[in-house]
Amino acid sequence: MVLRMNTSQNKTVVLLPCRNEEPTVGEVIDGFREFLPDATIYVYDNASTDRTALKAGEAGAQVIFEPIPGKGRVIRRMFADIDADFYVIADGDATYDPSEAPLMLKTLREGGYDMVSGSRMGIAENRVRKGHALGNKIFNFLYKTLFGSGFTDIFTGYRVCTRRFVKSFPAVSSGFEVETELSVHASQLRLPVAEIPVTYGARPEGSTSKLRTFSDGLKIFKSMLVLLKENRPFFLFGSLATVFFLTAVGISIPILVTYAETGLVPRLPTAILAMGLILLCLLSVLSGLILDAIAKARVEAKRLIYLQLSK
Repeated sequence: MVLRMNTSQNKTVVLLPCRNEEPTVGEVIDGFREFLPDATIYVYDNASTDRTALKAGEAGAQVIFEPIPGKGRVIRRMFADIDADFYVIADGDATYDPSEAPLMLKTLREGGYDMVSGSRMGIAENRVRKGHALGNKIFNFLYKTLFGSGFTDIFTGYRVCTRRFVKSFPAVSSGFEVETELSVHASQLRLPVAEIPVTYGARPEGSTSKLRTFSDGLKIFKSMLVLLKENRPFFLFGSLATVFFLTAVGISIPILVTYAETGLVPRLPTAILAMGLILLCLLSVLSGLILDAIAKARVEAKRLIYLQLSK
């Protein structure tokens, strides 16, 4: 049984960030129009060099241009521009199935969630995606370790969000790392979220991925460290302090043994290094405490903004 949803009671929009998706964007728009007939479809053309905007317009979508490349910039622009009750976010490459959007919306509404993410099935089946699949597993494990459970696929591009979530999201990232930022925002404010499995198909012939495995992977790892510093600073600086302290103790033991036996400190440079590491340890702890207090104040401020918004 195929589910189609009438969205006339609440304004629902479909947001499609696109860059050079001429071969697929029309098909994607037709799919969402079929299964979400009352939703308004927006295509944000992100510096495309092909006829993406033309094809999107011909398919009946409202086309808006974002000239600076970067998915994070597009998401930030979308969330600022569009006012709606429910936001369906997908990609324009036809890898996500529009027929699954009504179930995601139904889950969001009936469960009282702020975001429902599509956990991708089949991401590791395509040989081209082997590197992406491995990186996905590593970063999902890292996310769970650093920020807690709640998501099994933090990089999915298929999400349904409420207005409250969208308008309280402080988008900072400029590229694909924005997916991680969306998940961290939900985890940080302890928002009600859910995941449901979604189909992740292969790109049609003529459509190429914009994700670069190594360079974008490094950007995502860097963004996770930045988000860790902003959201759990005491954990980050406390870990650094522990490393400094253990290193200082390790190099100090021979010096202390020699001093106990002879009353002399023959390794003066090593002793100075150990003292420097101890000072760095204390400085890291102090920095972590100060930044932790600031981070908690920021979370409280974002929480207040979130509560002021209608759902």
